[in-house]
Amino acid sequence: MATPRRLLPSISLLTAFEAVIRTGSTLAAARDLDLSQGAVSRLIQSLEAQLGVTLFLRERRRLTPTDPALAYAREVGRALDLISRGAMRVRSNTGGGTLSLAILPTFGTRWLAPRLPRFLGAHPGVTINLGTRLKPFDFAEEGFDAAIHFGRDDWAGAGAVRLFDERLVACCAPGYLAGHPVARARDLIGLPLLQIESRPDAWARWFAHHGVAGPVPQGMLFDQFAPMIQAVIHGLGVALLPEFLARAELADARLVHAFGEPVAGAEGYYLVWPAVGAAHPPLVAFRDWIVAEAADPDGEAMLPR
Repeated sequence: MATPRRLLPSISLLTAFEAVIRTGSTLAAARDLDLSQGAVSRLIQSLEAQLGVTLFLRERRRLTPTDPALAYAREVGRALDLISRGAMRVRSNTGGGTLSLAILPTFGTRWLAPRLPRFLGAHPGVTINLGTRLKPFDFAEEGFDAAIHFGRDDWAGAGAVRLFDERLVACCAPGYLAGHPVARARDLIGLPLLQIESRPDAWARWFAHHGVAGPVPQGMLFDQFAPMIQAVIHGLGVALLPEFLARAELADARLVHAFGEPVAGAEGYYLVWPAVGAAHPPLVAFRDWIVAEAADPDGEAMLPR
């Protein structure tokens, strides 16, 4: 059944509405869209007339969005983003296609980026667009063709291939270790233990592996490894870092092993993709390539140059 036309406003109406919500006024929206303030006001009035809904309360020439308008703005923003992504696909490299890939920030910069030239060299017609996401999302809403995911094979409605596991090493700055000597695993209990949101049980697993029982003290919390690594380098404590992410800092002695051997993590790195898009040619090419690369996750291409 066709969608009623009144429920399909034109792009000009929607962009004006999104701009007013985002900027807070018709004047600012007019500047953003390179239109007159009167033109933006007329577009908003036309949208309200088409929908049959009051989107803004008008008081002393000031527009205040209603609660339905704010909810509608979130949907409109997602829709405009998807349309924009689609336009980028059409415009970029029609010969090989485009792959929109969501990446984990530190994984993307430290592992994937140094290796991407090999993929692009082997597939010169493919364009890769990258965006960062830390947690699972709805592929249909976000518009990505695939994502690098850390966790388990539990992404709803998605296909997945496991790339490799993770080994965690206890690291700190050389000067910090000199001032806080560690002779056994239990000695770490009294030190600041930096935490990462995505691995809340990492320290408990590490201590259990080294025969230390009991509660683990909570330390500074991070949502990404990049700032966590910098915090450790500057002597803020001890952190459990994926061995492959900390390799460069360990190699040049900005970091050292605080104690013990690497401990296997409970989860792993995956490439995931929406089931309906599994046959997208750029995805097929990228999937085959990254699986081969992941067979040697500690290869030289991983180290930043």
